[in-house]
Amino acid sequence: MGATPAKPNSPTVPLDARLHAAVERALAAFLEAQPLPENLRAACTHAVMAGGKRLRPLLVLESAHAAGGTETDAMPAAVAIELVHAFSLVHDDLPALDNDALRRGQPTCHVAFGEAMAILAGDCLLALAPLSAGQCARNAPLIQRSLLGATVRMIAGQVYDTVREFPAQLDDAARVALVHQNKTGALLECCCTMGALAADANEIVVEELSEFGATIGLMFQIVDDLIDATQTAETAGKATGKDREAGKMTYPAIHGLEGSRREVERLRSRALELLAPLGPRGDRLSGLVEFLSTRTS
Repeated sequence: MGATPAKPNSPTVPLDARLHAAVERALAAFLEAQPLPENLRAACTHAVMAGGKRLRPLLVLESAHAAGGTETDAMPAAVAIELVHAFSLVHDDLPALDNDALRRGQPTCHVAFGEAMAILAGDCLLALAPLSAGQCARNAPLIQRSLLGATVRMIAGQVYDTVREFPAQLDDAARVALVHQNKTGALLECCCTMGALAADANEIVVEELSEFGATIGLMFQIVDDLIDATQTAETAGKATGKDREAGKMTYPAIHGLEGSRREVERLRSRALELLAPLGPRGDRLSGLVEFLSTRTS
């Protein structure tokens, strides 16, 4: 409990600042349009509009761009994935799970609004997400299916990470991969899939961008593990050493620091390889790969 407040000038995702602002506006407008009790709206708004890199919605939009689509095509899916992400954070922060009092330097939802309202706000955000995804002009049912399937995988990953019951035949390396590919990787993979679907890309592009998302999803979490294992709280802008204290399975714990860094480099190379057929349209996603592979917070 008691996460370190985020640094005021946390690094931002190196993507179009205009898109970041567009995501903020779309999230606020979507929440404002919902017929909710005002206290529930306030709790949902607190959970969603508290800042952050907006990595997931930006990844949806940039994947749509790389697949030949537009911001308008993909924005409802971008809003949807951020609602799911916010739901997961609200529930993860609850006393029954991580019991965190701060997120991004602000009181967590249950601290600000009480546990009951935080649970209900998380439930509401989860229910609103497929409603937003359903507003996509093209392939809405497939986008909703991808979103909900990834959400189930994310929750399964949280169960593996928290309850730690695994199939008996898995060794430690397979177990930590299972956690990371689901708890973190599922939503990042889904971002790229939904972006491609919103752009009405052909099957090959959808598959390549989905694999790209899965690749950077695993890379993202391994880098997170390395940050937790090697950075100070001041450098990282958040509490570190928590995984070790909790006895959690991480890549550095299983593969060592150097083995984890080698895996990050392997995944980085594979992600860039998957983008190569897209040509210049994939350049902004390439920049994202470089950011995610080298970030320190």
